Amino acid sequence: MKLHGYFRSSASYRVRIALGLKGLKAEQAFYHLRKGEQRSDNFLKLNPQGLVPALETDDGNVLTQSMAMLEWLEETHPNPPMLPKDPIARAKVRAFAYVIACEIHPVQNLLVLNNVRALGHGDAEVNEWARRTNYEGLAACEALLAHEKGPFCFGATPTLADICLIPQMGNARRFGADVSGFKRLLEAEAACKNVKAFADAAPEKQPDAE
Repeated sequence: MKLHGYFRSSASYRVRIALGLKGLKAEQAFYHLRKGEQRSDNFLKLNPQGLVPALETDDGNVLTQSMAMLEWLEETHPNPPMLPKDPIARAKVRAFAYVIACEIHPVQNLLVLNNVRALGHGDAEVNEWARRTNYEGLAACEALLAHEKGPFCFGATPTLADICLIPQMGNARRFGADVSGFKRLLEAEAACKNVKAFADAAPEKQPDAE
């Protein structure tokens, strides 16, 4: 497999974590998002959206969208599982993950922030947009875990929820969101830090880290 990504891309980060949890290896190719390398002709042939990550599978297929990649990994390499067996529990894990992947992350990603700047807003306003988006979204995530046992988001092992949470916590801090009051999220984050797959996938550990 070959994972096309960027060290600071939280969507790429998710896939790196999942590959590690599944015990899978993937060659990595890097695209500097701030330099626009994801808009090159060669990359657009892989992903017409011009977004990372893209995942080339062993049989030559190309997958886009990190959540689709995570579902594919779960279906093709079911152990260890990233989703619980119980249908209600699975739905809760997915819902938590989608709050991050569908509601928080897209609104504060580089493409959107650049579009906000293009409308005439200054850096302070753009950063406040991203800070507020992260804080309010993670506050909802904290509430979703209020009655869930830890130490991970949903129990004793990491799930799709944790895979989405950890990169977003990094984004939140980068934009100045105060996450110190989110006790359940911090508990899950601390548990994940002790898992090798999460540690190895961290942005600062990647070859293209700056």
